[in-house]
Amino acid sequence: MLTPERKVKDKVKKILKALDAYYAMPATGGYGSSGVPDFLVCHKGRFIGIECKAGSNKPTALQEKNLLDIEQRGGIAIVINEDNVDRLLQILQTASLMTGKI
Repeated sequence: MLTPERKVKDKVKKILKALDAYYAMPATGGYGSSGVPDFLVCHKGRFIGIECKAGSNKPTALQEKNLLDIEQRGGIAIVINEDNVDRLLQILQTASLMTGKI
């Protein structure tokens, strides 16, 4: 059975594949850096960090710090959940014109 967050991640993957965007899902849990967004994406020359959440869950303080670090270096930081996952395609299609947090 898929968790609600897993469903969001699967939708994000489908959208990224449809856009032919490069993406990686970094491993954490002792092997990677904690707080790194769920997806590290390169699309149309832009670096994008996507953190996926389910329901009313919010990024942790460490996740917020990583998203802010991405923004401060000219990348785009996005928090996606069930409410806005359907807008992700539109967001990414305009990402090459944007900086900052979405």
